[in-house]
Amino acid sequence: MLKDLENNFSELEKKILSISKSYKSISEKYSELSKEHEELKNRYDEERKKNQVLAEEQKNIKLYSAISGNPDHNRLMKNHINRLIKEVDQCIAELQNSGL
Repeated sequence: MLKDLENNFSELEKKILSISKSYKSISEKYSELSKEHEELKNRYDEERKKNQVLAEEQKNIKLYSAISGNPDHNRLMKNHINRLIKEVDQCIAELQNSGL
């Protein structure tokens, strides 16, 4: 009976050691993946910001092209001017409503 208990205890100890090793391995892998996730997230944010800057630059280039008289961008220039006029009209209306 004592032999059986010792064998059971030995087997249990082996299983615990195996589980402990597995846990450490998984824990290390989780840590590595967390770091990689943060790096990828940071890189994504940087690329997204760069993309926004490039989109704004492209918009400005088209606008400058329209201002310089490029016939391909005349509609863009007209739309931009119309937007600016609407903004000015809204500002004037707000000033009139405020009593200034």
